[in-house]
Amino acid sequence: MSATLKGPDSSQKLASLRDVLAFNVRTYRVKKLLSQEQLGFEAGLDRTFVSQVERARINVSLDNIEKIALALDVPAAKLLEWPKPLKAK
Repeated sequence: MSATLKGPDSSQKLASLRDVLAFNVRTYRVKKLLSQEQLGFEAGLDRTFVSQVERARINVSLDNIEKIALALDVPAAKLLEWPKPLKAK
């Protein structure tokens, strides 16, 4: 039995572009009904790396942002866009 996919907390404060990337990766991953492991496989990255990205724990290279975007089938720039209702603190 697989766990229910849970999107990011919409009340989360996004203080940096790293936070925005984390929020957007998780949002798009959940919309595609992918686990972190499945996204990692599709992107050629480790599941733990995807987890660290989604928790804004690491700086991510442009190459890896591109891999994630391709796996999620979204333009890489979309992963770096501030969500409309959320503002930087």
